[in-house]
Amino acid sequence: MELRTLILLKEKGLSNRKVAEMMNINRKTVDSYMRRFNGLELEYRELLSMEDAKLHDLFTEEDQTEKERYEALSSQFSNIQKELKRPGATLHTIWQNYLLEYPNGYRYTQFTTHYRHWKGKVKASGKLEHKAAQKLFVDFTGKKMHYVDRETGEAIPVEIFVAVYPCSQYTFVKAVASQKREDFIDCLDSCLRWSGGVPQAIVSDNLKSAVSKGSKYAPEINKTLADFALFYGCVVDPARPYHPQDKALVERSVTLVYQRIFYPLDNQTFFSLNDLNAAIAEQLVRYNDYLFSHGGATRRSQFIDLEKKYLGPLPTSTYNLRYFRRAKVQKISHIYLSVDRNYYSVPHRYIGHHVEVQYNKETVEVFYNFQRIAKHQRSFRPGSYTTRGDHMPSSHQVYNDWNPLYFEQQASAIGASTQEYIRRLIAQYNYPELAYKQAQGILSYAKAYGATRLNNACKRALLHHWASYHTISNILKNGLDTLQEEPQAIFSIPMHENLRDASIYK
Repeated sequence: MELRTLILLKEKGLSNRKVAEMMNINRKTVDSYMRRFNGLELEYRELLSMEDAKLHDLFTEEDQTEKERYEALSSQFSNIQKELKRPGATLHTIWQNYLLEYPNGYRYTQFTTHYRHWKGKVKASGKLEHKAAQKLFVDFTGKKMHYVDRETGEAIPVEIFVAVYPCSQYTFVKAVASQKREDFIDCLDSCLRWSGGVPQAIVSDNLKSAVSKGSKYAPEINKTLADFALFYGCVVDPARPYHPQDKALVERSVTLVYQRIFYPLDNQTFFSLNDLNAAIAEQLVRYNDYLFSHGGATRRSQFIDLEKKYLGPLPTSTYNLRYFRRAKVQKISHIYLSVDRNYYSVPHRYIGHHVEVQYNKETVEVFYNFQRIAKHQRSFRPGSYTTRGDHMPSSHQVYNDWNPLYFEQQASAIGASTQEYIRRLIAQYNYPELAYKQAQGILSYAKAYGATRLNNACKRALLHHWASYHTISNILKNGLDTLQEEPQAIFSIPMHENLRDASIYK
């Protein structure tokens, strides 16, 4: 209580002599406590907010003992700050190790009070403390670089990707064609391979390549980026919209990249993206080897000493970019992949259901309720059908009103030639389901051109060896079905004096 009274009176601005007089104690006693207060460098309000036991603990030692003990602790402050950057390190565990070396050292309350006060003086700006290997900040610069097309002389602008490990400030820079998903993933992949490990989290901006739907509290991560993070064993933690301070370090690094990479390369001409990236890589080595103004360390040395050993291991295989689409299983037991304009089969029992299609440059996988129901090699030939026999229903089975008999009956109502043509079309395929869409398209022409013209078109098309929707379409659009003469099944070229026989070319 006397300590609190003394502190309270001093907070009001009274002199030591006046405090001694009011408390009826010797002035030298007040002077002694004031020297102790000044040594702690704590505010009066901080002292008053402490519990009695903690306050008593701060003022029970002799001055000389206190001085020696504080000097021993203060010599460790820089090491404590460095140790706290290690994953899992806390002030309590560091204090326990401190007691092993200094058994008569401070109790935990005084230990933390002295350290935090020292850190408050050193870090007056409120700088965030970053754990080693915890985060990787990524961003694109606002300004662009360019290379010149050697053939046209056109200056091709390119985006510049910047990534920073905040604990060591180790920086990666790469030029890419755009900020699209493919280029963004390529940059991240190159960065992780370059640094030789994986952080716990990737902190990105809210660009569309990273975030499908922005939110201050629960942003929706782009599925391709989430798949990339899952492959590497980390997470994506986007910064809040309109809060650049969430990744202030990379914002500052962008400014330094302008000064130390953009400017030195500004007067050079590059004729390809690879040449530009090679020059950036050279400047990046110098950038990461710059000595910090506040000490003898560099970004590279801090990364090696503090961070690299705590990064997660890289996967043994390389990441294969995966895309995600939503599709509906059609009546022909196939889904349509619009990016390649072709079809892939799924089990017929899923007809009419919506499914998720996941594909990369090699395979196409179809999922329903998070279970994979089909997997195919990816085809890049437009209009092709990739089909598995066990996915298709029996050809004679009446399934959802689509079967060979259904289309033949529809065609018979138009004419005998149409019925024969539809029968031939369906018979061409091992799986009749593959012809259903074409058959449906052919029969739909009865509304546009009339039954008579469609039947005549099918009669003419029967002379062709292969039945298809496009054949009927071309005949109708060009009016070939209205010609009076009978088409010839076999066309011959009349003899002419300009014709040459095979002997000419021997």
